[in-house]
Amino acid sequence: MLGHLVGLVKVRVTRGVNLAIRDLRSSDPYVVVRMGKQKLKTRVVRKSINPEWNDELTLSVEDPTVPVKLDVFDKDTFFDDPMGNAELDIGSLVEAARMRVQMQGVDGTVVKKLVPNRQNCLAEESAVYLSEGTVKQDVVLRLRNVECGEVELQLQWIDIPGSKAASGF
Repeated sequence: MLGHLVGLVKVRVTRGVNLAIRDLRSSDPYVVVRMGKQKLKTRVVRKSINPEWNDELTLSVEDPTVPVKLDVFDKDTFFDDPMGNAELDIGSLVEAARMRVQMQGVDGTVVKKLVPNRQNCLAEESAVYLSEGTVKQDVVLRLRNVECGEVELQLQWIDIPGSKAASGF
């Protein structure tokens, strides 16, 4: 199994901002994070359109070209209402992890900056950077297929000894 893994990506779903109202005055949002066949979800935050999750979800990365997909839902008794979705390419994070060895010891170094455009869901500029020896990326995603809302994330790359990443992919 390890031979197929490139590494892990820890996704901290920090918070939602100005999410859509799906109940009478508010919503009970949660986030589903998917990558390939993997599917993880945050806890539900009751009665909030600005929820604070701070939930950490860890995904196994076999193919770094497969995007991370987010779907936000409003928890209801019978059927959960969609509250938007977004997609994130982790290619820059993986590339920075490959280059990290050459930049050892330069904490806070911004490796790459990504800007919002029509091909991504970024709501604002996103930096991939080194922090305490790890590669991280802070991201604000604008939700699609909904009238409003953003989700804030922090990604962190985790190497696995014996994986493709350890042998340089």
